[in-house]
Amino acid sequence: MKKKMILALLTASLCSFSACGKDDIGSLDDSIIINEGSLSENTEENNSAEISESASERGYVVTEVPTTTITDGENITPESIPEETVPTPETPSPVTETPAPPSPVTETPAPSAPSVIDYSPSTAAPGTPASTAVLPPDAPTESDYNYGAPPTVYNIPGIKYIDNVLIANKSYSLPADFYPELDQTCLNQFYKLQNDAAAVGLNIYLSSGFRSYETQDYIYNDYVARDGQEKADTYSARPGHSEHQSGLAIDVNQIDDTFIGTPEAIWLEAHCYEYGFILRYPQSKQDITGYKYESWHIRYVGTDMSYKIHNKAVEMGDPYLTLEEYFGIDSYYH
Repeated sequence: MKKKMILALLTASLCSFSACGKDDIGSLDDSIIINEGSLSENTEENNSAEISESASERGYVVTEVPTTTITDGENITPESIPEETVPTPETPSPVTETPAPPSPVTETPAPSAPSVIDYSPSTAAPGTPASTAVLPPDAPTESDYNYGAPPTVYNIPGIKYIDNVLIANKSYSLPADFYPELDQTCLNQFYKLQNDAAAVGLNIYLSSGFRSYETQDYIYNDYVARDGQEKADTYSARPGHSEHQSGLAIDVNQIDDTFIGTPEAIWLEAHCYEYGFILRYPQSKQDITGYKYESWHIRYVGTDMSYKIHNKAVEMGDPYLTLEEYFGIDSYYH
């Protein structure tokens, strides 16, 4: 009897759901299958869940959503949960490759002949005599008997000129094929010197003039074989470094220390500048020139330059200025 009553109640409830107008619920008769043997006597008690009047009147089933508690105590309801934001993928910035800088191109300058005037008093290092040298008023002019013109200048690669003065020492060499022979102006000026010395009873004569690279090579190596290179370097130039190869150097009389202190040597040192010569390797200047004192070795530079050097030496209280001191250069084998 009770089962029939329950079935009657269920039938009435199903009729009220279909009247609510929800098309998507469908036919409950087709979707719900009741197993009569599964309902117990207290079925009514199991269906005692509270439903609000407004919801029951419409036929809706109200489901309670439990609140969620987070650690900071704030209650979050479903309505307060923000929608998940899907990050917009970042568009990668285009990578611009910076090209490597091109390797610097070093241009090798074409070899050129040295300037015939690559050093002058105006460009001399401060403190050197050449930086303030001027032609003294007593220097001979072209109309004077003892005037000596500047020697020939060769515009040849590998030759060092300073203020039109050819430099040949231990630091600056001459090419092996440089063969100028004895400069004619140099020789003519020596003849004037020789004649004036003879006029006062002195005998000065030319013993050695121009020497080629090959001749100097033979002489130097002969000295090395006899005395060793270290000693030979104090009085003999290596091939290419000899002033005799320049065609502007002259050795007079005895080419050794026996000439020192002779009347000819004393007169030569005092007057050679008047004819355009300088005493190339003066006493006490070995550390500067690289060679021992040679009282017999004179070098032609022309009267303009010889008077400048002599005048500067007098101003400085120095008996003799070397080319190294005058131009501020060195002399040693590099």
